[in-house]
Amino acid sequence: MGPSSTPEAPDSSLVPDSSSVPDSSPVPDSSPLTGSDLAGRVALVAGGTRGAGRGIAVQLGAAGATVYVTGRTTGSERSEMDRPETIEETAALVDAAGGRGIAVQVDHLVPDQVSALVARISGEQGALHLLVNDIWGAEIEWNRSVWESSLDTGLRTLRLAVDTHAITSHFALPLLIETPGGLVVEMTDGTDEYNAATYRVSFFYDLAKAAVNRMAFALAHELAPHGATAVALTPGWLRSEAMLQAHGVTEATWRDAIAHAPHFAISESPAYVGRAVAALARDPEVARWNGRSLSSGQLAQVYGFTDEDGSRPDAWRYLTEVQDPGLPADVTGYR
Repeated sequence: MGPSSTPEAPDSSLVPDSSSVPDSSPVPDSSPLTGSDLAGRVALVAGGTRGAGRGIAVQLGAAGATVYVTGRTTGSERSEMDRPETIEETAALVDAAGGRGIAVQVDHLVPDQVSALVARISGEQGALHLLVNDIWGAEIEWNRSVWESSLDTGLRTLRLAVDTHAITSHFALPLLIETPGGLVVEMTDGTDEYNAATYRVSFFYDLAKAAVNRMAFALAHELAPHGATAVALTPGWLRSEAMLQAHGVTEATWRDAIAHAPHFAISESPAYVGRAVAALARDPEVARWNGRSLSSGQLAQVYGFTDEDGSRPDAWRYLTEVQDPGLPADVTGYR
């Protein structure tokens, strides 16, 4: 297509109207996902070193999937995040959960590395059924206007949050659409509805997360003719390794942080959003969500899974109705 060409408008029937609500009839309970629900399925969790990516990889493994886990931190080599978690640790957790974890060091800003990764998956597995774009790993300057922020840091944020997703989709989707029923999950922070009404405390962070939500919408139009589905998915207040460390707690003792951060009571483990992805992956009617912005708490109500403590935290409803209006912390009715 030349620079002066006007692209044909996509068929609006391929993506549900954003105001429509798909059938939310519950399916059989899926918490925890164990056994072989996803046996024979191949997933790529791009950015699976820690946090949501690790939680997703492990829960896909618990459902029997083969999971390629990519990231920059491996062995003694660390990304700019300078954290100790590695892709090999995540792959081992996938194995322990009952799946097959395959760790591959990849910088998703380097097209040749991503191309080689997809060629490897094709050669070893012959198919790709699920792509989870969870790449992030950026330094954020909070509470600074665009003119007060470091331009280098801000643009690096956009490259790590946006370019990586686009590069990975460019190379991975031709393999994914070879098998009907493929699923792409664009991981972000905040639903479309929440982000449209809420400044996300940094120009560059706000822009990055809005862009990823829009990516899922665009991919939905492009994938639907091939029988594939794309969604944006956000966890709630995630108890990532970094978040736990910041609050001086562990996953076993996370409730101790509520004393100094009362709203932390709505937080959720990485397993929760992992179970959301696994539930989507095994749903034969997943196309009902095509192009939608979803949350772990929302999907828990539909698919019946829970967090590891047996609760169903609904963080984005809580933030809107309790935290943001400045009300006292009270998770009654929200988990």
